[in-house]
Amino acid sequence: MNIKRVVLAERPKGEPTIDNFRFEEIDIPRLQNGELLLKVRWLSLDPYMRGRMDGAQSYAAPVSIGEPMQGECVAEVIDSRNQKFTTGELVTGRFGWVSHAISNGEELRKIPKSNVPEQTALGVLGMPGHTAWVGLNKIAKALSGETIIVSAASGAVGSLVGQLAKKKGLRVIGVVGSQQKHTYVIEELAYDGCINHNTVSSVGDFRELVASHCPEGVDVYFENVAGITLEAVLPNMNDFGRIAVCGMISWYSGQGLQNAMAFPKFWRMVLVKRLRANGFIIFDHKESFPEFWKEVSPLIESGEIKYKEDIRKGLESAPDSFLELLKGGNFGKMLVEL
Repeated sequence: MNIKRVVLAERPKGEPTIDNFRFEEIDIPRLQNGELLLKVRWLSLDPYMRGRMDGAQSYAAPVSIGEPMQGECVAEVIDSRNQKFTTGELVTGRFGWVSHAISNGEELRKIPKSNVPEQTALGVLGMPGHTAWVGLNKIAKALSGETIIVSAASGAVGSLVGQLAKKKGLRVIGVVGSQQKHTYVIEELAYDGCINHNTVSSVGDFRELVASHCPEGVDVYFENVAGITLEAVLPNMNDFGRIAVCGMISWYSGQGLQNAMAFPKFWRMVLVKRLRANGFIIFDHKESFPEFWKEVSPLIESGEIKYKEDIRKGLESAPDSFLELLKGGNFGKMLVEL
């Protein structure tokens, strides 16, 4: 039995291409005492992986050339020499784009038995769900009666942000990139309004649409995309508004930077409106995961919170699926079922 894996073949120059990846197989090393062998069942694909493909240092080390792409997985223990884990248990861990992995058991989380599908541990009950909860409650400190705009509102993070905000009594406006997603956000997730940014011809028109959807201004902006969405929302922010900076996918490959709002103009808006823009990385908030799980898991089990998954089949589908994700081609949390 071999380990199949997708490795970084070369660093992208601008937008990633399929040539940046290579598929290969290696022998499985012999298990040592304290180790366990895992068979990956589900792989999560997330926008942050684009940053790991570059050589620049960030909040986490980049993927090295010739090494597997990084990513969180659900895996089954198929052999164990570690007393803390038994064969057949399901765990989550950062094993990467691989079919099998060997672990010493550190940084693994056992998946609690519940009535929800196991792969939700990578989505609405995993890192994206925890990100949504932290951003809304701990970073933005959203309050009942306020207005929030959520970019990438049908995605794994945004869709939970909006639903939790509705439950807290906020007025929720989403921003999406297709009519199908627009319909989903309004009819299924019950947002108060939604804007399809692909139907907007200019930043000025976009800004006016935001104003028409938010006649009393915007108190909270949950930032996933940046770009023209950020430029349209900023002038509509109320004094003392808060921006939870979770991601900026529209700029990850350097696209659109030459047309972006000038920094002095942005900085002036922050000053004049006394805004608080707070970037956050979910790895810094591990201690709040039990609180998140306690609140959200019953809502998932009861069906009060809805979630959507975009499931691709087989490890070999990961590179193409990831490239599609970066262009907004997914509908819901993107997962690869191995």
